[in-house]
Amino acid sequence: MTGARFDLATATEIRFGAGRAAQLPGIVATLGAARVLLVTGATATRAEPVRAALAATGVAVAAYPVGGEPTVEAIRQGIAAACEHGAEAVLGLGGGSALDAAKAIAALADHGTDPMEHLEVVGAGRPLTRPGLPCLAVPTTAGTGSEVTRNAVLSVGALKASLRSPTLLPRVALVDPDLLVGAPPATVAASGSDALSQLVEPYLSLRANPVTDALALAGIRRSARSLARAGRDGLDDDPPGREDLALASLLGGLCLANAGLGAVHGLAAVLGARYAAPHGAVCAALLGPVVEGNLAALRARDSAHPILARFADLAAALTGRPDATADEAGRWLADLRIGLGVPGLGGYGMGEADLPELVAQARLASSMQANPVQLTDDELADILRRAS
Repeated sequence: MTGARFDLATATEIRFGAGRAAQLPGIVATLGAARVLLVTGATATRAEPVRAALAATGVAVAAYPVGGEPTVEAIRQGIAAACEHGAEAVLGLGGGSALDAAKAIAALADHGTDPMEHLEVVGAGRPLTRPGLPCLAVPTTAGTGSEVTRNAVLSVGALKASLRSPTLLPRVALVDPDLLVGAPPATVAASGSDALSQLVEPYLSLRANPVTDALALAGIRRSARSLARAGRDGLDDDPPGREDLALASLLGGLCLANAGLGAVHGLAAVLGARYAAPHGAVCAALLGPVVEGNLAALRARDSAHPILARFADLAAALTGRPDATADEAGRWLADLRIGLGVPGLGGYGMGEADLPELVAQARLASSMQANPVQLTDDELADILRRAS
């Protein structure tokens, strides 16, 4: 890329590999933390071995479960729990919701301010500049890449908004593919689709750079060869698939944090808040139609646009065929969604009458700013129809 200029930000340290969760007590020891708040999903069962391992080394652990996507009130209560426990570090172990909650709690526990003072769009948007408690992020799903991003998504009524700051980047991101054992195939399909969208969108983003390009294509190839199988059969007996999808998720987090997203996530933020639909499933439904819609819009606006060449490269990475054409990318992604058994948006209750409001709300999403082309209201509505 001629004249390339870019910044890269990620967790202070990334540890990847099967079995590496066993290193957590040692990592906590290096932080000098004798008291830890352990943030988990709705049930802390899968975190029990980690809690026990930390307790065996003398670390006092208080568990804080987060049911569903974190709300502002859940973060307030988590901050109170951290302060009451005297936590010196926060360990998030679970899916994206648990990790986002852990990052937000760690960032604000010593800050003395309310989450609403710092939330984008719906809050005051004040910058977070002072470091919070050390945060360790350990994903047990392969989807969000939250372990290496500098934002935390919170639900505020019917809306979603982000805390966003370099201070939210975890001190350590530990990704152990073996923690995916036991994940139901439907969860693998939805979370894996989210990860794939977080590779495809940064690759087509206006903010793409040479480093995120390389990471995105590597992750897309891994996801393309393993997601369909894993979404059907699960990952319990598939160590190569676990590694592929865990690494795809990690790479997706690195890419979105440094190159942005696009219309898939701009629309998904609104749809996820309005309907009882898993975020990954919404991304799966949108990804093919958005890629097709962006391709058509770019061709209509500027047939020589430099991003157009990327659609053929994307198709080649997805299909494994160097001669794949640009039009094959969207079709491949739409077929993947069907093969994974993920329903269209109509299955969650979206109807034609909802489209104008959904489009208007999606335009406010920060993810839209990096989409490769500014889509019209009609183009966005057509994408929603084709995703239904």
